[in-house]
This record gives sequence, C-alpha cells and structure tokens, in this order.
Amino acid sequence: MTSEFQSTSDDLLTRAKAGSGESLGRLLQLYANYLKLVVLGQMEKNLRARVSPSDVVQETFYEAHRDFPQFRGASTPEFLAWLRRILVNNLCRVVEQHLLAEKRDVRREVSMERLASALEQSTARLEAILPDPGPSPSGNLQQREAEIALADQLASLPADYREVIVLRHVESLPFEDIGERMGRTSGAVRMLWLRAVKALRARLDDRGMA
Repeated sequence: MTSEFQSTSDDLLTRAKAGSGESLGRLLQLYANYLKLVVLGQMEKNLRARVSPSDVVQETFYEAHRDFPQFRGASTPEFLAWLRRILVNNLCRVVEQHLLAEKRDVRREVSMERLASALEQSTARLEAILPDPGPSPSGNLQQREAEIALADQLASLPADYREVIVLRHVESLPFEDIGERMGRTSGAVRMLWLRAVKALRARLDDRGMA
C-alpha cells in the first residue's frame, strides 16, 4: 500500500504544481476520510450537532484549492502538513463561532497550538490499531500513510462498527459511555468493538498493513 500510495500522491502533486486543477482535486480526496476522522476527534458532541466534520473538511479543501499557489513544499508529507494547518485554522474558527460565542462572559482565546496538539493525540489513538513502524523518518512516513489507509478502510465498515471504533479510539470514551451513546450495554459494545477491530484488522491485513 505504502509505495503505491506514495507513487500516486507524488504524481498527483507534481501534476497539480504544474497547473492541473483536476490532479489537485484528486490529491485532496486521498486525504478526505483521514481528515474527517481527525476532525471528529476534536469536535464535542454539542458542536457536531451543529457542524458536520465533512463541512470542515470541505472548507479546508476549498481553501487549499484557493491558496495552492502559495504552497511552497515539494513533497506530499509537506503538502499534508500544510493541509493540516489549514484544518486547524478552520477548527479554531468553528469553535470560536459556535461555542465561545455562547460564553462571552468567560470568553477565552482558542489556541491553535493546543488544537494542533490535540489532533496529534487523536492520531496517536488511531495508531493503537496499527503495527509500530519504528522511530525512523521512513517509519514515521509509513505510519502517516497507514493512518490514511486506516481511515479509508474504517469508512467502508458497517455503521455500528465504524461508530464504536471512533468512540473508543478517536473520542477515547470508556465502554460504559459508549454503551449510553449507542443504546447498548457496556458488555454488548465491548463485544461489538472486538468484532469491529477484528474486521478492520482483516481489511488492513488484506492490504498488507497488519
């Protein structure tokens, strides 16, 4: 998966930098499920009732299209880092508009650094499902690509499997809270989670990732 993904994304980035809007659009879509997943991990329940993670990602894609001439990187890891910075900006704006506006008496500044750090923590929770590539730079690159593939495979799971994995690994909820959220007992959601992880690992194994 890794070499195929890297080859595809590198080729699309080269074409996009040469002026192909279609290639830029295809490149962005490679990261769509991954970005939705990391956004979901940073949006509280009451905020998700107002703003869809897909909307935040689409706004990020719009700004990436608009501002792509300003991108000075030469590699897809640099492109993804640039894309994540845009995402953090949009998350800050969403929090300010929809949550802090309700708390004007105790209004506080939204820290981009704090949100960026929280995004990394959500990603780290996803990595618990993946094998450890080691500390090398190439290992870090492979890990990020594996996270993107994991998000794609997660999006293709049945809805209840996808939900229990997101609640457990992205929102980091205990099984008791997951049971309340899904209307099941904690024992039932624990069994559902085990089946969901097994199904996800099987999909990843089919792609040579687990």
